[in-house]
Amino acid sequence: MSAYWICVYKAVHDPDKVAAYAELAGPAIRAGGGRFLVRGTPARTYEHGEDTRTVVIEFPSVEAAEATHDSEAYQAALAALDGGADRDLRIAPGAE
Repeated sequence: MSAYWICVYKAVHDPDKVAAYAELAGPAIRAGGGRFLVRGTPARTYEHGEDTRTVVIEFPSVEAAEATHDSEAYQAALAALDGGADRDLRIAPGAE
C-alpha cells in the first residue's frame, strides 16, 4: 500500500538553507522510491487553513518512506536545512 510524506513549512527563516536542503533531499527522496505530487503554496485554503508551502510525496509503502527519512542521504539534507525552516512532516498510509 502506498504511503505519503506530507510536509508543511510553518516558517522559513533562511531561504538559502532551504535551497541547500532541497538540492540534497530531492535525489535522496527519489532514490527511496518517492515521487513528488505536490510542491508549493495552496491555491486556496479553507477551514482555518494556512497559506504555507506544502509538499506531498508518494512512496510505495510506509516502510519505504521511513527508510528514506532515516537514510544517510536524507539525513545529510536535514543537516543542511539546519534550522532554516520550521516544518511539520508526517508519514501517512494511503487509503485502500
